[in-house]
Amino acid sequence: MKKIFYFLTLFLFSINVFYAQQLENSTLWKITGNGLEKPSYLFGTIHLTCDATLSDEVKEALDKTSQVVLEIDMDDPALQSKMMSGIAMENGKTLKDFTNDEEYTMIDSLLIKNTGMSVKMLERAKPFFIASTYLAKLLDCPAESFEVELIKVAKAQNEEVKGLETIQDQLKVFDDIPYEDQIKDLVKSAKDNLAADKENVKILLEVYNTQNITRMYKLMTEDDSATMQHSEILLDNRNMKWIPRIGEYAKEQPTFFGVGAGHLAGKNGVITLLKKAGYTVTPVK
Repeated sequence: MKKIFYFLTLFLFSINVFYAQQLENSTLWKITGNGLEKPSYLFGTIHLTCDATLSDEVKEALDKTSQVVLEIDMDDPALQSKMMSGIAMENGKTLKDFTNDEEYTMIDSLLIKNTGMSVKMLERAKPFFIASTYLAKLLDCPAESFEVELIKVAKAQNEEVKGLETIQDQLKVFDDIPYEDQIKDLVKSAKDNLAADKENVKILLEVYNTQNITRMYKLMTEDDSATMQHSEILLDNRNMKWIPRIGEYAKEQPTFFGVGAGHLAGKNGVITLLKKAGYTVTPVK
């Protein structure tokens, strides 16, 4: 959650900030033009939060659209089985292949303290999956999800839920990012029992609640974690793949898109890429 992106060079960073500064404070954007008969909407979510209540503007956008498209089809009944079949590290690797005894013990203690489960049960899993088991512990409240709320509305309106990518696409991201880097961040989290992670999530939630997607982008680019030094894999490449898919869905029928708010701003953010593709993208206040 806290971790995203490596520091860019000063020149590239200045370009990214220039693009980011063009965006107003809003997590909801209307997509029109480029042959669309009716508007679609783009909503930036945060995957875990204390309050996932949908605003009146978001509800109105959902009423005006006829399908919901998330990063993945979270309503797929086979989602869990597909995920479980892809959580193991490639080539039979295990956590012990990348850690010494002290690091392994630290990670094990972290999981036992926060999940009640030993890492021995997950030592073949991709490190990001190990980290995902304690994400809810980063909040000081019961965890809620915007994606869950969006699915509820879609079901109530008898609408389909679809995805911009597959669960296999997402799992591959964490094969492409070196396991060593992911494990460095696990060890870092274990050393202070999630204290720094909790503080970063607190700040991120505060910024999200102001709808300042430019500030969110800045927080991401300033992050120094090992895992999120791979920005082209985590965000840029995925954003670029999403643009033609967003266009296809929006031309089929008015669509409500819900993706992580970190994907919205920046030079290679979804909003800028949609504009480059010929769409008009405007904030909904």
